[in-house]
Amino acid sequence: MTIQTKNLSDLLWNAEKSRKGVSALTDMNPDLTVEEAYNIQLDTIQAKLEIGETISGKKIGLTSLAMQQLLGVNEPDYGHLLQSMEVKNGEVISRQQLLEPKVEGEIAFFLKKELAGPNVTVADVLDATEYVVAALEIVDSRIAGWKIKLCDTVADNASSGLYVLGDKKLPPHQLDLKEEKMSFYKNEQLINEGMGKAALGDPAYCVAWLANKLSEFGITLKANEVILSGAISAAVNAEEGDEFVAKFQTLGEVKVNFK
Repeated sequence: MTIQTKNLSDLLWNAEKSRKGVSALTDMNPDLTVEEAYNIQLDTIQAKLEIGETISGKKIGLTSLAMQQLLGVNEPDYGHLLQSMEVKNGEVISRQQLLEPKVEGEIAFFLKKELAGPNVTVADVLDATEYVVAALEIVDSRIAGWKIKLCDTVADNASSGLYVLGDKKLPPHQLDLKEEKMSFYKNEQLINEGMGKAALGDPAYCVAWLANKLSEFGITLKANEVILSGAISAAVNAEEGDEFVAKFQTLGEVKVNFK
């Protein structure tokens, strides 16, 4: 850990605790590299583990071509999920606990076996998955106004906030993950739709990519971890009083309310 990564890690964690966004790290440090950004993320996660947090899984971000083009990158990124980030299906959460949240629908994988890169395939992912489930990810940014570049979101734990898992659990071979359709509602109004293949062509491929990417950092996907495989439609801003429901063709509904 360098002094710089420790300082930037502290800056982001303080922004999270105070609910006050900070300037983009890339504005303050124009030469920041992706590797340094991942080290900032890992520093923050390590600090949280030291005060009793528990890793519950991982998330994959930037799985859509549109988001990759926006940030000028050609691959996804990843972040860590902590036990404290999980919200129960249908629960009401306080908008005040977040900075600038957005909500998106995803397919989540629950693993029964470890996946260790660098040569993990889609078949390996399906074999290691106990079940898939509908999910909402509530992304959030400690960078004020979401004025981010790739290194900003990577350092900021891939803009992770909270996540919600649906109740219907299915083995992955019982549905067509690529063709699984989702309709996304905000306050009972249909906002957008998406299919599993919107996440890099196949949600299971996203998980394989993650396992292989993490091998560069000596990290594996472990049994009993949940993996959010990436948004399958655009993220939608969340405000006090909003309700979000993702209705999946096979996986059922998952919802969250903000107060």
